[in-house]
Amino acid sequence: MSTSDIDSILQEERLFQPPEHFRAQAAINDAGQLQQMHREAEEDHTAFWAGLARREITWREPFTTALDDRAAPFFKWFADGKMNVSFNCLDRHLADRRDKTAIVFEGEQGDTRHITYGELHQQTCRFANALKNAGVESGDRVIIYMPMVPEAVIAMQACARIGAIHSVVFGGFSAESLKDRIEDAGAKLLITADGAHRGGKIVELKAAADKALSLLGGNTLDKVIVLRRTGHDVPMVEGRDLWWDDATRDCSDDCPPEWVGAEHPLFILYTSGSTGKPKGIQHASAGYLLGAITTMRWVFDIRPEDIYWCTADVGWITGHTYVAYGPLAVGATIMMYEGAPTVPDAGRFWQLCERHKVSIFYTAPTAIRALMKFGDELPAQYDLSSLRLLGTVGEPINPEAWMWYHRVIGKERCPIVDTWWQTETGANMIAPIPGVTPTKPGSCTQPLPGIAADVVDEAGNSITTPDKGGYLVIRKPWPSMLRTIWGDDQRYVDTYWAKFDKRYYLAGDSARRDKDGYFWIMGRIDDVLNVSGHRLGTMEVESALVAHEKVAEAAVVGRPDDIKGEAIFAYVVLKGERPPNGVDEALTRELRQWVAEQIGPIAKPDDIRYADNLPKTRSGKIMRRLLRAIARGEEITQDTSTLENEAILLQLQGKA
Repeated sequence: MSTSDIDSILQEERLFQPPEHFRAQAAINDAGQLQQMHREAEEDHTAFWAGLARREITWREPFTTALDDRAAPFFKWFADGKMNVSFNCLDRHLADRRDKTAIVFEGEQGDTRHITYGELHQQTCRFANALKNAGVESGDRVIIYMPMVPEAVIAMQACARIGAIHSVVFGGFSAESLKDRIEDAGAKLLITADGAHRGGKIVELKAAADKALSLLGGNTLDKVIVLRRTGHDVPMVEGRDLWWDDATRDCSDDCPPEWVGAEHPLFILYTSGSTGKPKGIQHASAGYLLGAITTMRWVFDIRPEDIYWCTADVGWITGHTYVAYGPLAVGATIMMYEGAPTVPDAGRFWQLCERHKVSIFYTAPTAIRALMKFGDELPAQYDLSSLRLLGTVGEPINPEAWMWYHRVIGKERCPIVDTWWQTETGANMIAPIPGVTPTKPGSCTQPLPGIAADVVDEAGNSITTPDKGGYLVIRKPWPSMLRTIWGDDQRYVDTYWAKFDKRYYLAGDSARRDKDGYFWIMGRIDDVLNVSGHRLGTMEVESALVAHEKVAEAAVVGRPDDIKGEAIFAYVVLKGERPPNGVDEALTRELRQWVAEQIGPIAKPDDIRYADNLPKTRSGKIMRRLLRAIARGEEITQDTSTLENEAILLQLQGKA
């Protein structure tokens, strides 16, 4: 990637101050208070994080050394301390929160459960003992391949309790993907379910698990625990498979936590969309938990009375940090929902917010844009007055989608925290502090205290010119960072540290800073287009398209062009019906001219293809690599089993 000036920038001048009623009650509500936190972190980075670790984590044996950087970039935080993540999420709340609701659950079919901290602790201990009975010991790897139900969180907490290293595999992944992850992790046990409810259908998890195990051949994995979720018949292999209820029936409710070193691996999470060998991101116990706790307090301003709903599946990092660990570590009540956001209709999210009095709602821009398509009238049917804070995660949010979220869902009274972070970073890195930070639609604003984010040029020099694009890097280690790639230290160094000679962590995203120092994520480095020598961020073009009154969603990729080098190919989802046969020449001319007016003539899409939807995983991620393949006329050879709607590919290819 060249870091020459981005020639045309979609400028965003709208600025939203924290609502006064929110600011008055926020834990961090004074600019001076936030500046002091930043100052302390800049003056002594290590001491800043050490102080937080002592305050926020309950230690069995306190640490004496905060940061060990002697083997950089293999950093260690709080390494000589001992603790247990499950103890910090459950046991320490029992004295004063035993009867408080920890999890509010609703299934796609409408079944509901409320689980208190006392009950969650009891069920976690029972399942932890079941794991021990199955031969699982500290350091063993356990694969979790489950629906979005409370037992998924219980399984994660139980692994953490006994020092086992879990690797959650998203329930939408294929048998082949599951097999690869079992193999790479060297897993000893698999936890799955007979199936999951999704989109009015049963997702056959047990069948996929059986197929994955049949593909393995010789492996250490010889035990499978199966949760009854759907109740339909599934084959059980004698001597290998055991129902969850049978595994836990005679287990004690008492399971003392395994006290582990702060650097003990908590989990391995394989990044989605990887090619070749899976890339297992390895996170440590204490540093990861500290990132989860601090961001729950800073970014989400969590309060004892909140009902906190992060819509992410636990198969992704967002579901780890902001469902299974962060909220429980601070004693919050979390909402969990098993199914699709459009069953029985596109009002399901808003219905759940109303019914369960959700106060903090954290979801993906793709979900927001998809729900925008159905208009303002649907959410208007529900009482959303319980909401006090909104958040976005997963990718940059287009300014107009941000405005719809602000106006229609938040009723212009809820701050929006647009968060930038990654599987690798473990927790939010760049995000507003909602009681202090003025927000701009489309910007994740500024780095959190203790996070030394920067935008640098090809030589690694900080870019000080406003709106000049470059590489997003983190200059200093932070506690919740990944420790390595499981089983492949060299790949860890090559992927994240080699570019700038191990000086900085390379995020893989391109970014710019505006005149106010606000960060704007322009997309992955690979998504910056070179059109006739001009550098354009795909995010800028997508945002311009979505700002048009007829457009609900857009995705932009490049395709090779003999004259320009790269041509701009746009996929557009309209708020109304898709044009007949996907062709509307008048609208295409209108949209091309609109983009030219918003950014400049160089940004006009060369091709616009209309579709009913975009290819998304069940977590809401747009699979841009598929869009690139279609734009280039290439055969799709990638695994598409995680797609919410595989049939959309034929439409995007112009075959349906």
